[in-house]
Amino acid sequence: MKIKTQIIGLFLVILSQFNYAQETAVEDQIKELSGQKWQWMADKNVEKLDELFDADSRFVHMSGTWCKERELEIIKSGSIWYKKADVHDVLVKTFGDTAILWNRITLTAFVRGSDVTTEFTVTEIYQKQSDSWKLLDLTFSSVRDTHEIVH
Repeated sequence: MKIKTQIIGLFLVILSQFNYAQETAVEDQIKELSGQKWQWMADKNVEKLDELFDADSRFVHMSGTWCKERELEIIKSGSIWYKKADVHDVLVKTFGDTAILWNRITLTAFVRGSDVTTEFTVTEIYQKQSDSWKLLDLTFSSVRDTHEIVH
């Protein structure tokens, strides 16, 4: 009986380590994908963004909320040019096939004829679909530069 209990205990420890490693790998993958997204936005690479954004994705900005097609048109036209996102902190949590990422960023963007720099916490929601991650939602929340994401 004692050996059986020890084997079960060892199995549970190994299983928990495996699950932790899988979660960490997914979190790292989402962080990398988010970083690529910021670069694609800066480069106005709407082809890559079109692949990343889910067909029903939504984008919440300070001036409104809109769909994928409008976000891609805004990026392509340069009416908002996401020139540079300095990422200060990132937190990712996974929930089955869904991952939520919180970034604290300083965004430099060209908006309405001027460069503006704004502090944001950006919430990104991703879902695993087939063999790739799709962005479902990107929400900008204006914050103070002292804003902290508690891990």
